[in-house]
Amino acid sequence: MERSVLLVEDEAGLRMTLSDRIRDEGYDVETAANGVEGFEKASSNCFDLIILDVMLPRRNGLDVCRDLRQGGTKTPILMLTARSQTFDKVVGLKIGADDYLAKPFEMAELLARVEALLRRPVLRDTAVYQFGPIRFDARRTEVRRDGKLLLLSAREFQLLRYFVEHRGETVPRDELLRVVWGYKSAPSTRTVDVHVAWLRQKLEADPKQPKWIVTVHGLGYRFSG
Repeated sequence: MERSVLLVEDEAGLRMTLSDRIRDEGYDVETAANGVEGFEKASSNCFDLIILDVMLPRRNGLDVCRDLRQGGTKTPILMLTARSQTFDKVVGLKIGADDYLAKPFEMAELLARVEALLRRPVLRDTAVYQFGPIRFDARRTEVRRDGKLLLLSAREFQLLRYFVEHRGETVPRDELLRVVWGYKSAPSTRTVDVHVAWLRQKLEADPKQPKWIVTVHGLGYRFSG
């Protein structure tokens, strides 16, 4: 069965180009040209992924995303925008977007993000997960330690979310680069290790002897929460 994608984009040429290219990858694509139409389609139909532009007529994408989440829609949302400020990215992810891609972008990158989001499993058991003093809340996009809010970057939150979703499993670095960062092939980079180190600084009582995010030498990482 084809995976279904809702593309909400007001620019007609881009909407046609993106929808045609995504269909070429084997997905079923439905489109909407403004925020009101996009919200109505997303609310009344079951999609596997929503691609949502921020700057939409009639109703902007941030409002659409927020209202969909408040209404209980759990479909992954990838937001597109010409804006590139960090503030906008944080706002989008705080209100429930799963990923964020700034225009202009390469088609290969968009397709990699689509593939990664469609591979992402729904958070097991519950949107809230507690391990030790840490409370992970996927719906609120919050992580707290002993009740105090931790300031995680969007990428750190996405990385932790993937670990929580795959708790107990050994996750290779290449898989994290594909799913969390959206790479189609795994480049030679220490990005994963650096972000894991940052997470440990925020989550672990002793980052040098981690309890939650454990290195599996030669393979990757295992979340033991």
